[in-house]
Amino acid sequence: MAILAYVGWFLAGYVALTVFFYMLSLVIPKAAFVARALAMYLAAAVSSLFGVYISIFFRIIGCGQIAQWACARCFKWLGFLATGVTFEVEDPKGHLEKVRPAVFLGNHQTELDVLMLGCMFPKYCSVTAKASLRAVPFLGWFMALSGTVFLNRANSKDARQALAGAAEQMRTRRHSVYIFPEGTRSYTKEPTLLPFKKGAFHLAVQAQVPIVPVVVANYSHVLWIKGRIFNSGRVPVKVLDPIPTTGLTAADVDDLARTTRELMLKELIALTEKARGQAVENAPQASSEPATARTTGAQIKVAA
Repeated sequence: MAILAYVGWFLAGYVALTVFFYMLSLVIPKAAFVARALAMYLAAAVSSLFGVYISIFFRIIGCGQIAQWACARCFKWLGFLATGVTFEVEDPKGHLEKVRPAVFLGNHQTELDVLMLGCMFPKYCSVTAKASLRAVPFLGWFMALSGTVFLNRANSKDARQALAGAAEQMRTRRHSVYIFPEGTRSYTKEPTLLPFKKGAFHLAVQAQVPIVPVVVANYSHVLWIKGRIFNSGRVPVKVLDPIPTTGLTAADVDDLARTTRELMLKELIALTEKARGQAVENAPQASSEPATARTTGAQIKVAA
């Protein structure tokens, strides 16, 4: 009972602090950054706790493959209520529902991408994550219970085995995987992509499943951490047509990664112009930057 009382007091104080910063933002606009950040972390914690219980329940009834989808949708609405931010998904051909299994690829900008996943995450899909996240309370528990593919970036053998296991699982269970091929958050103010890691493309080729690019407009007008800006808003997301990998081998991975990155960068610029209502000045050319980063087995980083 004492522990519950402490938890209750902590939550009450956390909520009161969040409300205080929201009220302060009426006078000091920068306070909105702190308020929305606090609100988003609380929404993420609640969603992760919900995910732990829903993962156990779905496993019992034999529906464990949709646990991450259910948790994502929970966070979609809690995150919107907490921050006023949502992502509007354009998927006219229904690829999120129809293409399965697949390797879904998305550009990675900030921590807010977790909310983006909440808005678009497909059923029968799981994320990949660095192994250290397994120990994080609530979030790590949920990820472990719901089938997340954990990668040990410090151990090349473990990373290769995890990818091989994921490929086999995708084929046998018709289970998709969502990956951020940049390997880390870009935190860019303008629409651009970091060099792509090759792990995601090796996985798609090994499993012989299509790649489905998911492009999110640059949203620095909504969240720009360096400038302490965090506004409410709507961010467009577009699901592109699948890229087949049938018949491809490891020798084709470089070209596959390069053409995929060029396609995503072109769409990223177009979506950002749509979101801002104006042309992007000095937009990077798809061929002007390296498409991929040279990686070894120990450096495979397919998720942030």
